[in-house]
Order: sequence, then structure tokens, then C-alpha cells
Amino acid sequence: MNGNSYYWRKLHSLLGVIPLGGFIIVHALANFQAYERGPEGFTKAVSFINDLPIVTLLEIFGIYLPILFHGIYGLYMAYQSNLNSGRFQYGRNWAFTMQRITGVITFIFIFWHVFETRVQVALGNVTHEELGSTMHDIATSPALFILYLIGILAAVFHFSNGLWAFLVSWGITVSPKAQKVSANICMVIFVLVSALFILSLIAFSGDEFKEAASAALALTNIG
Repeated sequence: MNGNSYYWRKLHSLLGVIPLGGFIIVHALANFQAYERGPEGFTKAVSFINDLPIVTLLEIFGIYLPILFHGIYGLYMAYQSNLNSGRFQYGRNWAFTMQRITGVITFIFIFWHVFETRVQVALGNVTHEELGSTMHDIATSPALFILYLIGILAAVFHFSNGLWAFLVSWGITVSPKAQKVSANICMVIFVLVSALFILSLIAFSGDEFKEAASAALALTNIG
């Protein structure tokens, strides 16, 4: 891997934006339906995604395998990195440090979130229609809410700052002015996508999802 580190890093950077960056944005928009349209809107968004053709192949090759490579190689890069933000008080050095730290947090958070949702659906413990109830249980637990909030902010920062680094490393933003403009754009992306996720998390803790969770539990007990 050391001998071809340039190409591995390029692939790592590319996968962080395509397809994983797209997945984060789509996930944020789907979850935001919980805030905008309540349980019914969220259920429709989940159903739409899961009714896509060859959705399993899309998940495996468009999400899970890229996440595994990006995450594992990212952990390797973090292990090899010299976190020098304590010596150099420049914004980019702090961003570099935070990129490594949030990468580790994001990798753990995604595996936890997938286990709580997608894996439980695959095991038959939860249906797609009951995912709103699952998220309600998570959002109404103060400890889990805080952990999810940390995971969300870490993941969105990692994507947004990684997008800036991608544009630089791929020669898209070369001049200092272009890099400054892209930094501002990436900051806006961080704020907007974070807001979508946070509003969704707040919506999941609301009375509408509480009633949906109670209805789902009643149906389970009847069955």
C-alpha cells in the first residue's frame, strides 16, 4: 500500500465525495421528510428509496463497500498522521486534525446507525415502516440523542471539509482565492446539511412519532 499511496489516497478522496457524499445528502433529505411531512412523509421517503431497482446492489457497491474502504483506509491515514494543530495555530491545521478525529467518530457512528436500522430490518426485527418508531426511541433518549448529535456533526463536517480537500487535491481549486471561495461554500454545506439532520432528529422525538411508535407496538402485540 505504501508504494501506491498516491493512488490509494486519490481513490479514498474520490469515494468520500462520490458516492458517499451523495449518500449523506440523500440521507439528509430523506430524513428531513420527518420534519417537513411527519411520519407519513418519512415512511414514503424510506419506501421510495427501498423500492428503487436493484437497491441491494446499489447499497453494497454504492454505500457499504465504499464506506469500508474509505473508513478503513482513513483510519490507517489517521494512524500515520502527525496531528500538529497544537504546534501550528492555523485554521487549516486544525481542520486537518478535526478531519482525522471526525473520521474515526463517523466510522463508528455509521456502523452503529446501520446496525440500529438497516441490520435490524434485514434480521426481521423491524420493518421499513417501523423505522420512524426506531428513530423515535433513539431521539427520546437524552444520552442517545447527544451521541447521535455528535455523530451527525462529525459526519457532516468530515464530508464538508473532505470536499474542500478533494477540490484541492484533484486540482479543481488551485489558487488561494479559489480555495477560499470553496472553503466558504463547504462551510455553507456543513451548516445546511447539519440543519437538515438536526431538525429531523428533533422531529423524531415529537408527539407524531410517539403516536406512530405506539400504533406500531399495538400492531406487533396483536400479531
